[in-house]
Amino acid sequence: MNELYQGEIRITSENEIVIARKVVRDAATALGFGITDVTRIVTTASELTRNIYHYAKSGVVYWREVNHGTDTGLELTFEDQGPGIPDIDKAMEVGFSTGKGMGLGLPGSKRLMDEMTIESKVGIGTTVIVRKWLKK
Repeated sequence: MNELYQGEIRITSENEIVIARKVVRDAATALGFGITDVTRIVTTASELTRNIYHYAKSGVVYWREVNHGTDTGLELTFEDQGPGIPDIDKAMEVGFSTGKGMGLGLPGSKRLMDEMTIESKVGIGTTVIVRKWLKK
């Protein structure tokens, strides 16, 4: 597998949000996503990386090529050891925010991607996995 199609970046500063956006953009472009899907993927990466930095102060973003049968896609995983999400269903409601945001991060990210899973335990951390599949 090409190195560009997988990797990780530690998030400990706002500068790394910018770096994460760039490497995810490069990976999505190299995999053959069109400009609209690249924009969706990068927007999602930006939102979820910003959540790591804002709520947990640090974490890791992983990206990798995924294959299912003849389908190819990009999977992004966002992990932190932050405060966790007490009510995932509530957090997925448009407009809900525990911070000063507009409450578009999680539900907006789900809408932009093809798949999304969230696991979170209060006091332990959160893992969000999103996937986007190449259109044939």
